[in-house]
Amino acid sequence: LAINPWDVMLCVSGTAIACENAIVVAIICYSPTLRTPMFVLIGSLATADLLAGLGLILNFVFQYVIHSETVSLITVGFLVASFTASVSSLLAITVDRYLSLYNALTYYSERTVLCIHTMLVGTWGVSLCLGLLPVLGWNCLHDYAACSIVRPLTKSNMTLLSASFFLIFIIMLHLYIEICKIVCRHAHQIALQQHFLTASHYVATKKGVSTLAIILGTFGASWLPFAIYCVVGDPDYPSVYTYATLLPATYNSMINPIIYAYRNQEIQRSMWVLLCGCFQSKVSFRSRSPSDV
Repeated sequence: LAINPWDVMLCVSGTAIACENAIVVAIICYSPTLRTPMFVLIGSLATADLLAGLGLILNFVFQYVIHSETVSLITVGFLVASFTASVSSLLAITVDRYLSLYNALTYYSERTVLCIHTMLVGTWGVSLCLGLLPVLGWNCLHDYAACSIVRPLTKSNMTLLSASFFLIFIIMLHLYIEICKIVCRHAHQIALQQHFLTASHYVATKKGVSTLAIILGTFGASWLPFAIYCVVGDPDYPSVYTYATLLPATYNSMINPIIYAYRNQEIQRSMWVLLCGCFQSKVSFRSRSPSDV
């Protein structure tokens, strides 16, 4: 078969995603200090994105080397499960950030750990179930009329996935708005106590709100075009439309480790210790809560 340049771009994207997130997973597994709920959730996100990157690579290899309907179903199901786990992990991180601000006094408790573990079980359980649906028979291999823009997934399957994404996006939007309200309220309380809002507090508040806007904007810009096209698109449309919306969606998994992992000082320290030992163990970094990241 002639190699499709779009497939090559997806494979390159998958390679970059896998390499970036493999480093994050290795750092979190290597460092005993990174065992807090915040880093467990970041590890879940990095693992999901790592699997998604590997899935893109395997999909390219199997598409041009092994021509099998069974393999096609397995790789597509693997990608669905991985990207679903990635998006769901982003929601779990958002919930964790909200809880760290809303329940600041009781955040560091066993109840929080139980909540995080429950979210992780739910995230990966739902993702695995959605990934198994095509393999268990919800596909259009023998009914082309039922196919979506991503063969062999059916239109109803893609509609379910898109509706799930829209729901997650709305929940994240609501939570980030609430987080912004809490941050602004804290800044106002500080201003009342000190009789004025210092420049440093104003800059920190503005930076925090801007960071939240960038996080949500990046997530929406990456996934919304593909999610919308999954609903309105038709399999008879040129495949370039599918590739043009799917490729930016994969970039979200490439950006996630930069936003959620590499900006964190504790992960930066662990990364240098793991890769080149540039830092000594006595070097101190301020331990931060999820609301700081």
